[in-house]
Amino acid sequence: MPVKLGLHIANFTWPEGAPRLGAVLADVAATADEVGFERISVMDHVWQIGVMGPPEHEMLEAYTALGFLAAHTKTAKLLTLVTGVTYRDPGLLAKAITTLDVLSGGRAIMGIGAAWNEEESRGLGLLFPSTKERFERLEEALLILRQMFAGDETAFEGKHYRLGRLLNSPLPLSRPHPPILIGGGGEKKTLLLVAKYADECNLFPTPEVQHKLDVLKRHCDTVGRNYDEIRKTVLYRFDLAEKSPKEIIEDLGRLSALGFDVAHGGLTKAYDTSQFEIFQKEILPAAEAL
Repeated sequence: MPVKLGLHIANFTWPEGAPRLGAVLADVAATADEVGFERISVMDHVWQIGVMGPPEHEMLEAYTALGFLAAHTKTAKLLTLVTGVTYRDPGLLAKAITTLDVLSGGRAIMGIGAAWNEEESRGLGLLFPSTKERFERLEEALLILRQMFAGDETAFEGKHYRLGRLLNSPLPLSRPHPPILIGGGGEKKTLLLVAKYADECNLFPTPEVQHKLDVLKRHCDTVGRNYDEIRKTVLYRFDLAEKSPKEIIEDLGRLSALGFDVAHGGLTKAYDTSQFEIFQKEILPAAEAL
């Protein structure tokens, strides 16, 4: 099964610094789009996360960045991996995704999850309730998003969110709506929400990933959902300093055999666009031929 590739940009601490960040990011996005990456994603964080660097490293606000990327690309789909539900009220989030979808010509994907970064949330005064409440808010947000994308203006009365009129004009261009991707592999809550509401899921390629897919399938059976209609995506690392193109292609083959449709991958030095030539000539064609 062919595997589409996505470029995941999670690090903006680049050699030329903030004064050239816009110009370099535009070049990265345009090049990735031109060589054939199906999608481009950014994190929805306001501080850098620990696995990438200290919190003081450069981080861009996600939806401003995606709007910028929309103007510098033509075909790549655009998304966050993934938005923390508590970072924006769902009515405003639906409006942001709709705006991105309309201005990009129907290229938005709604990536969302329950949020986890308490440090940055407390630091900038963002809402960060208990895990239980975050998942309750996530389910309500998913209902609101689907309703607003469909143009249903009926008032919403939930436990955590109360919206008087879900007016969303203009509506998204994507039909039936911008795809909803839920990130995370929690077996009791996250994967159940995937089965109930998502068009796509995103998992990590750990040794437990087959088990996670099996759990998702069981949830689909329970709620009466067709498991095969959910697009499976994985967060992979395209690091040409550590892996050869052959090794990356072999990894993609294994992921394809598990049923994954998309591999979102980061690059250590994404600002070096010369490496995209290897993807264009070797990796992308091989992934498409799987």
